Amino acid sequence: MGSFSLVHWLILGVILVLVLGGGRFSNMMGDVAKGIKQFKKGMAEEDEPVRDPSRIETKKAAEPVVEVQAEKLREDR
Repeated sequence: MGSFSLVHWLILGVILVLVLGGGRFSNMMGDVAKGIKQFKKGMAEEDEPVRDPSRIETKKAAEPVVEVQAEKLREDR
């Protein structure tokens, strides 16, 4: 009495298709498939490019703040 039989589920499915419409249901499934493809594509891409360990990158040393401020004071006088 508390469970649905196969006939009940089929009738419910037909009613849902009639209410939602066949095109709307297929559009929803198409959107779900696109979302899954985008997720897989995002997982396959590398987050950060691999750097060549033999290449040494040099950075310009930052000027000390005290010296820069002292030069500005000299220019103002």
